[in-house]
Amino acid sequence: MTVKKIALVTGANKGIGFETCRQLARLDFTVLLGCRDRDRGVAAAEKLRAEGLDVEPVRLDVTDSKDIGRVRDKVESEHGRLDVLINNAALSHPEDSANPNSCATVSMEALRATFAVNFFGLVELTQALLPLIRKSSAGRIVNISSILGSLTLHSDPKAGLDQFRPFAYDASKTAVNMFTVHLAALLKDTPVKVNSAHPGWVRTDIGGPDAPLDPVEGARTGVTLATLDEHGPTGGFFHMGKTMPW
Repeated sequence: MTVKKIALVTGANKGIGFETCRQLARLDFTVLLGCRDRDRGVAAAEKLRAEGLDVEPVRLDVTDSKDIGRVRDKVESEHGRLDVLINNAALSHPEDSANPNSCATVSMEALRATFAVNFFGLVELTQALLPLIRKSSAGRIVNISSILGSLTLHSDPKAGLDQFRPFAYDASKTAVNMFTVHLAALLKDTPVKVNSAHPGWVRTDIGGPDAPLDPVEGARTGVTLATLDEHGPTGGFFHMGKTMPW
């Protein structure tokens, strides 16, 4: 009997996270659908279960240490390991995104709120689950980042990013990329692979209605990195199979 792999996706009740759950479950994963709102998580999981997919909702606010501890204990007691962690939960603060370049005006409240979800919560959750990921024969950690976190592109006037620089969001994704590099270096002699994914400009609450990609396309890079074989890369930043500049 084949043992199914276990995956946890954060911020997964809609958008890229929801579609990531669907795609992983179609690959015969047992998927834990993380959502900070219990009712929304249950409703999202029921939609996927109606498609015959093995998806279970878990209440998870990545800014709540108690939630993180409870989810860690649940995964350990029910599964004994975690094969895939996709850190998808993210926040784009309205104050930050309302300004084409917010670095001189964004409040500390908005900056802290953005980092609490996009970076501090991501790091705390990953640290808590890492012992369980190490128990997997092929652990995979995927940090959903963004091209907006690329220092290389932001410093290139020809890259086309001049028109939109939400400082809090961009800085949080740059920090996520640094975590990816450091964690991959720490785990380089283990079976665990750690990578950042740029999903593309996707029609979500953050991406807006004018984005060219739908969530199905937006989930593909993360799912590909979550299912890398033993020869796949680690410590990289990718979009649709292409390496992105840091």
